[in-house]
Amino acid sequence: MTETALIIGAGSGLSASLARKLSAAGWDLALAARNTDKLAPLATETRATLHACDAADVEGVAALFAGLDAAGRTPSLVIYNPSFRVRGPVASLDPEQVRRTLEVCAFGAFLAAQQAASRMLAAGRGTIFFTGASAGVKGFPESAPFAMGKFALRGLAESMARELHPKNIHICHFVIDGGIASATRVAAPGADSLLDPDAIADAYLHVLAQPRSAWSSEMALRPWVEKF
Repeated sequence: MTETALIIGAGSGLSASLARKLSAAGWDLALAARNTDKLAPLATETRATLHACDAADVEGVAALFAGLDAAGRTPSLVIYNPSFRVRGPVASLDPEQVRRTLEVCAFGAFLAAQQAASRMLAAGRGTIFFTGASAGVKGFPESAPFAMGKFALRGLAESMARELHPKNIHICHFVIDGGIASATRVAAPGADSLLDPDAIADAYLHVLAQPRSAWSSEMALRPWVEKF
């Protein structure tokens, strides 16, 4: 039986690499994002369905999972990948932008995890992955909102791992501790100072295949040349 993977916060970077590798491995894919217009080529390439959803909207996230249920595609793998940030001095930050950062980075992760966990508990198995960042383990100047959101995400993942691993639901938080290479973000030749999104995706699939006697609950990934 083909199993379904849901990537929330799909885009052209890491999530696209994950979609391609999961599709190659035989997974049925659902890709969710606020704006799905730019995802059409990726959806065609990976045979994925597209779902418009604001990750921080309670009713929208519930409807996303309900729609997959109705189609007989309840996901056994959910990857939470959205990100939003506002930068600036603490004294002058826009509170509403700070709120949005927390909603996307942490509250939305809870919403997705709650919907996923309820179904996985009924099924007796499943996997939930969270994409974290350097900001989840160390704060940077003028980046307090992102640190707040990513620290909260890490706490959610730790709590869920301790609660759900004994119930056969694998939880892992990935600390992406560095910049990710893209078409507009390219490292100098031979520098290896940026993370390759395909290499990150390979690490996700490695964790996905782990035997439950030795599950990772957190994995930190960084370029081998670290200057931050």
